[in-house]
Amino acid sequence: MQNAEVVLGVLRERGRNGLPCNELYRQLFNPQLYLLAYGRIYSNEGAMTPGPTQETADGMTTEKIEAIIDAMRHERYRFSPVRRIYIPKKNGKLRPLGLPSWSDKLVGEAVRLLLEAYYEPQFSDRSHGFRPGRGCHTALREIANTWVGTTWFIEGDISDCFGSLDHSVLLSILSEKIHDGRFLRLIANMLLAGYLEDWRWNATLSGAPQGGLCAAAHKEPYGVP
Repeated sequence: MQNAEVVLGVLRERGRNGLPCNELYRQLFNPQLYLLAYGRIYSNEGAMTPGPTQETADGMTTEKIEAIIDAMRHERYRFSPVRRIYIPKKNGKLRPLGLPSWSDKLVGEAVRLLLEAYYEPQFSDRSHGFRPGRGCHTALREIANTWVGTTWFIEGDISDCFGSLDHSVLLSILSEKIHDGRFLRLIANMLLAGYLEDWRWNATLSGAPQGGLCAAAHKEPYGVP
């Protein structure tokens, strides 16, 4: 198997040149990709927070990675419904947060790495949201250095962006560049896994779970700034 960083580098180059991805799913057979994903998320604050099961980053083994890869090879991997909790917002309202199982977090991060590597070179330099090395500070720096003649800015927000993503539109956009039915089916299964609220299963007919590692990657193909 190729080094995971080499694979991601090839994907970046394909994205930079506008070339399609024909064999993205098979990259999920690479154990190094999961080790790279693990290194990115094991120290996250939520790594030890249980989702729908008691599985957490604690006790992670190469055997678990091998089991995930075996399920991927036979297209048997199934995402568990996320456990939904609510956290307070500054305006006093509550924000729904989805807590995936640890295995789903690991797979989600592996998928995110692949999507980010491919799509990141295609985004506008004016986009600062949900991108590596970018955020509010880089946006403010660009305003200070470039938009020197601007007097007014109008703030806008997409209402319930995570919760209202249209699955069919999202998959259609992904399929324009990703010509890999198995990878697209995996994304569809991720989106349709549902959520548990008070331990009762609920369908997810639209949206992506806020809190899942791949949620931001789901937003990126839309060009959300």
